[in-house]
Formats: sequence, structure tokens, C-alpha cells
Amino acid sequence: MNTSANRSVSRLRLSAFRNYTAAALDLDARHVVLTGPNGAGKTNLLEAISLLSPGRGLRRASFDMVQAQGAEASWAVAATIETYSGPVDIGTGGNAGDGARRVRINGANARSVEAMSDYLRVLWLTPAMDGLFSGPAGDRRRFLDRLVTTLIPGHSATVNDFDKIMRQRNRLLEDNGDAHWLAAIETQMAETAAAIHLARTDSLTHLQALIAQSLSDGSFPAAQLALTPLFEDRHEPVSSADLETALIDIWRQTRALDRAAGRTTVGPHRVDLEVVHAQKAMPAMLGSTGEQKALLIGLVLAHARLVKQRTGITPFLLLDEIAAHLDPDRRRALFDALDGLGGQCFLTGTDPMLFEALADRSQAILVRGGRLHPSD
Repeated sequence: MNTSANRSVSRLRLSAFRNYTAAALDLDARHVVLTGPNGAGKTNLLEAISLLSPGRGLRRASFDMVQAQGAEASWAVAATIETYSGPVDIGTGGNAGDGARRVRINGANARSVEAMSDYLRVLWLTPAMDGLFSGPAGDRRRFLDRLVTTLIPGHSATVNDFDKIMRQRNRLLEDNGDAHWLAAIETQMAETAAAIHLARTDSLTHLQALIAQSLSDGSFPAAQLALTPLFEDRHEPVSSADLETALIDIWRQTRALDRAAGRTTVGPHRVDLEVVHAQKAMPAMLGSTGEQKALLIGLVLAHARLVKQRTGITPFLLLDEIAAHLDPDRRRALFDALDGLGGQCFLTGTDPMLFEALADRSQAILVRGGRLHPSD
């Protein structure tokens, strides 16, 4: 793991985080397998690592929710990341009193949460995502935005900004607010909305091209991806300026409709991610549970390759209970694919037998009651 793309966590420290009063792990560059009974804290540890990236982590919890009950000190997660230019210490934690969090890199306050992405990118799969293709559109948008954020670290903040501005517009409409102020709000909305939409479409274009290159390669099915149209009855501009103009125009025209509906009816918050099983030419939502799981795994693996290709950083993969519903051949194929990425992955499960095919390619950690016990 000496190439510029590959990173590994060599040290991980948690304090006052979920069910961990304090925990420490010293690791090598191999994959990490966390096993133990349900409720022991395996997913909590993955969540802690996921917070070394922009956003609210794999559970999307508010930061006050990750605070260990009864702990006086604020929660904290710290990791040493091994990079081609040497180790980097990254830490994040709660900021008592305001519900926010702080980030430090090599002991200094970071300029932003996104600064962590200079050193690591993180992707995850959890059991809650198993119904992604047949569930609500909002889940697929959040999934897509997570993928985009691993390529464009500021994307998550842009999505949050859009949501805040849109809520202001909705309140103004409800209160019959000043038209000039409403126009100003819609101009701000259009800037963030265009950035979101173009980041999504650009990322999907690159991901689809990479998937097409290896359509018949590998043990996991390939996906065909598309966004539903942003507008129902008009051409979708390709430039940011033209898209902003089109959005401002349509929001001005739909103010009465949106006031009656109590919400903004057009925008990137209404777009859906369409996924098709490429080999079967079948909508993903119509596949069996096993087919949907395999398709989702294949999609995340493909995106991990894209992140490595476009950013020069192999993302850390956090795979929660990933092996439980895969047959032995698929498990071996998954482990081989993880090796092919060249990065470090964290996997959880209740049964150590599920990870036997990894053999000495991984380091085993037993998790019990918020305590970590290396078993190598």
C-alpha cells in the first residue's frame, strides 16, 4: 500500500461515543473484521469512522445523539491515516453547547469539515440500505448525494444550504411575504440547486462510463443509472447560468401552486435516481432481495473505483453485516473485489465463520459491550 491512492487507518481512538466510554485500536493496513453479538457496538464503530467525512455519518444522526449517555466530556473520534507522504492525524468531536462539531488535522483547527477529504474518502453499506431500490425516492437521493460527496466534498454542504433556503421560501409563501424578498430567496435557491443538479449529473455520467467499461466483468451485476427529469415540460439547460435562469423562472410561475401545496414542487429535491439491472434490462426494484443486494454492492464497488480514479484516493469502505446474506461464492468474490481496490475496508458480522475466506488478508477484532479485543 505504497501508492498515492491507498490509505489505511493505523490508529483509531473513540471517547464518549455511543456505547464507547473509551476505546483504542492499533491497526496495520489489512482489512478489519469486527465480530460480536448484536448490540455490542460494531456499527457504532463504523459510524465513528464515517464521521471522518463531511455530513452526519452512516446513521445521519444529530451530533448530540452520538454522545455517550452520562459522559461529562464531549464525544470525539481520532484516527491516524497512513498516506504516501506520511501519517496524518485527524480528529473530530462535539462542541459542547452548540450541537456542532469541530475538526482538527495534525493538531490544528481545520478550515472546514471538508478539509478531512484531502486525506480520506469514506463510503458505506448498511442493512438499512437493503431496500434502497424499492423504497422512497428520498432514500435514493441521499444515497446519490453520499456518492457525489465522495467526489465533491462540498456537495453535502450545498444540499444542506439548498434545504435551508427552500424552507425560507416555503415560509414566505405561506405568510404571503414580500415579492422582492421572495425573488431574492429564489435567486439564492437557484444557485445552490444548479450546483446540486450538475454535480449529480456529472458524477453519474462518469460512474456510468466506468460501469460500461466492465459490464461483463465481475461477480456482481452492473447498474444502468439515470436521473428523472428536473422539469416535466421544458428543456433542461446544461450550463449553470441557464439552469439557474430556468429555475428562477419556474419558481416565479409556480408560487401560487406551491403556496397551496405548502411546499416547493420543482427542484433537485424532487428528482429520483433510476436504477436498472443492466444484464437483465430490469428495473432494480423488481429484482429479488438477493439481486438487489448484489446490485447495490456492485454499484458501491464501481463508485469506489471511480473515486480512486478521479481523486487519487482509494475510499475506505464500511460494510455493515455485508456477508450475512451472500452465498460462499459471492462472499469470496466480494473479498477479492475489496483486495482489487487496494484500500482498507472495515466489515462487521456476528459470525466469524463468514469471513474465513479473507484468511490472513484481514485482522480480526472481537467487540463486546463497547470494548475492542484484537484476536490476532
